[in-house]
Amino acid sequence: MAGKRSIFEEVGSAGAAPKPQGGLIDQRGKGARGAVRGWLVVLFLMVMAMIIVGGLTRLTDSGLSITEWRPVTGALPPLTAADWASEFDKYRASPQYQLMNKGMELAEFKVIYWWEWGHRQLGRAVGLVWAVGFAFFWATKRIPPGWTGRLLLLGGLGGLQGAIGWWMVASGLTGSMTSVASYRLATHLGLAFVILGFIAWYVFLLGRSEAALLQARRGREGRLFGLSTGLMHFAFLQIVLGALVAGIDAGRAFPTWPDMNGQFFPADAFYVADGQGGALPIWHAFFENAGLVQFMHRMAGYGLFAFGVVVWLRGRKSAHGQTRFAFNMVMLMMLAQLGLGIMAVLTAAQLHVAITHQLGAVILWVLILRARYLSQYPLAGSIREGTA
Repeated sequence: MAGKRSIFEEVGSAGAAPKPQGGLIDQRGKGARGAVRGWLVVLFLMVMAMIIVGGLTRLTDSGLSITEWRPVTGALPPLTAADWASEFDKYRASPQYQLMNKGMELAEFKVIYWWEWGHRQLGRAVGLVWAVGFAFFWATKRIPPGWTGRLLLLGGLGGLQGAIGWWMVASGLTGSMTSVASYRLATHLGLAFVILGFIAWYVFLLGRSEAALLQARRGREGRLFGLSTGLMHFAFLQIVLGALVAGIDAGRAFPTWPDMNGQFFPADAFYVADGQGGALPIWHAFFENAGLVQFMHRMAGYGLFAFGVVVWLRGRKSAHGQTRFAFNMVMLMMLAQLGLGIMAVLTAAQLHVAITHQLGAVILWVLILRARYLSQYPLAGSIREGTA
């Protein structure tokens, strides 16, 4: 039987109460989430720059100026007059020079060469930053639990992107091609947006602890998440169609809006000449007919905007202020992007308008991903601020 305690004894003097123990998630090693996140932000900015520089390379018809794929030795540009003459000779043997740029001077060649070299060099820099960062975090055991596979995925996709880049360029170096195949350009750009999307999603996830994400997911808005996922897929389709437009310069073919040179549906939309007085099979028109490709891009744009309004109206009903704000930003950017698209049409895809339109696609893509993330992992407001 325990001894009697004095009525004057203070409560709790016998010993401190045991501290509450955290859950299993809190007891796991967390890794350097902030440092890894900062590294991914750098990669995100570099990939975004790659997309913009790639767009400028395409708009300046510079992508075929380097006719060889040398992932390592190609990092050094021509350093002597003999080197420049050798590179120029290789380009002069290409169809683009023979059919489009015959008579080009060396000084003009250097301009397009530097655009393509810069694009490839930036790609090498992205790969280097990924490799050095991953090796450091892996060797120092700072990768958060469960993240090794995700970070390796980024490296694998980056390597695949380099190979697809050459596969794209190679399509423009044979036969009568004066530019790369549009479907290969669409594949290249589409994968760039996939990589950018993964990086953005990982940056969002690393912004909070695993415990906080688990807690936030209990308040996920499933219906809104599904709609935003659909909007993400729709936006990706529109981005790919935009790449097809760029691939065949379809943006310069019908500089009128809302009609297409006086018609709703362009004439000869399903006709593609085979170069021998005949026509190619109809399916070629979906990739090579400027009128049909631009028509598809326009119609998909209208559809994307209409669906975006539906998603935005649903997002306005969210119980969380940050989520509502995210969908408001998506709607504002969709309006801006629609206006930029119309300007690109009316100016026959002038360089500064076209590249701003492409940058708008990047911004819209990330804003959609952000809204989707907050639908899955909402940020609850404080009691003082409420959720409004």
